[in-house]
Amino acid sequence: MAWRIELTGEARKQLQKLGHTEAKALKGRLAELWRYRVGNYRLVCELRDEVLVILVIRIGHRSDVYR
Repeated sequence: MAWRIELTGEARKQLQKLGHTEAKALKGRLAELWRYRVGNYRLVCELRDEVLVILVIRIGHRSDVYR
């Protein structure tokens, strides 16, 4: 079951302000996805702008989350 995350206007602004070290588009076979850094952990997400849904696909340690 996927979680639907709804953002307030303020939270949406804060998300857009994240720097390149916190939010980045991935490359290669994961090019359509984004990663978010949380300490040593990463969230791999699909952004669905048309329905304002962030689908978190994987959460894991940075050493193995992209495998």
